[in-house]
Amino acid sequence: MAALLQPSGVPDPIEAPTLQWGILAPGGIANTFATAVARDTRSSVVAVGSRDGDRAAAFAALHEVSTAYGSYADLVADDRVDAVYVASPHSEHRTHALLALEAGKPVLVEKAFTRNLSEADEVLEAGRSRGLLVAEAMWSRYLPHYDVVRRTVDSGVLGDLVLVEADHGQRLWPDGPRRLADPALAGGSLLDLGVYPLSFLDMVLGPLRDVQVDGTLTDLGVDATVQLIARTPGGVLVRACSTMAAATPCAARVVGTAGRLELAGRFYAPTTVRLIASDGAVLDEIAPDPAGSPQGFAYQAAEFVRTVTAGEMESPSMPHEATRRVMSLMDDARARLSVVYPGE
Repeated sequence: MAALLQPSGVPDPIEAPTLQWGILAPGGIANTFATAVARDTRSSVVAVGSRDGDRAAAFAALHEVSTAYGSYADLVADDRVDAVYVASPHSEHRTHALLALEAGKPVLVEKAFTRNLSEADEVLEAGRSRGLLVAEAMWSRYLPHYDVVRRTVDSGVLGDLVLVEADHGQRLWPDGPRRLADPALAGGSLLDLGVYPLSFLDMVLGPLRDVQVDGTLTDLGVDATVQLIARTPGGVLVRACSTMAAATPCAARVVGTAGRLELAGRFYAPTTVRLIASDGAVLDEIAPDPAGSPQGFAYQAAEFVRTVTAGEMESPSMPHEATRRVMSLMDDARARLSVVYPGE
């Protein structure tokens, strides 16, 4: 091989400009976001909104946020809030993103971006028409090790790509969070877990064709396990799997004629990337510094701030067409499995 792993070009989040965040819906993932912003960026969370004022107040106290609102409308109307992070369930993303945009606030929307492509297009168009940044909070795509993968694949060191695969399985059903089993909250493994391998495949390969889908459903009619097999227009084979019924290795690999990249377990989180030759020899590896690395969510927050400051309409790590392609794949998979959410 003529070259080794290409280093990441992702800046340290602490170097990004500052912005004042409002958090819409103070759930578990909002806790992760607020902690990362406070610890590893120069921005701050100045307000939080919930339908439950006591819940908002508890979140504000935990994260030393100055203002808690008992309504989402009051949150997005706060003049101090420069941008809104939407952390509500999938079923509410469209409504809450539009609420923020109508208030003139750029918005970072948790993955899965919406329930379906039609809702995604409505949100993206609302941002475009108002000249406001809209970005999907697929935090993995903003991480340094994903940039290593992108740059190394582009370098040609792997030769011609042959196979890209990823899995994401966690034991979250039937005894996990209620929202994952609830069709009304857009539950199932695909939008919560499958979005990670699908977004990884999209980052590496772009559009897919010849998609085949198999899976199993829960008693309430949402997907428990989904397997997707496809290929690119150029013939690269693709495999993705998600399940909320069992824990899987959560690994990803990009395989070429001259070698492969392997991402250690929990490929979607900061992890080691290895470049492996065709004979199995490890040629190079890049690992995160467990002591000094910023928390993962800080990278998406920082890129959002840099993009807003630059006056740009799309985040470079998570462009709108990538969000649309992944939403379209999930729409297709759900249609083949006859998974329909109330109100669709």
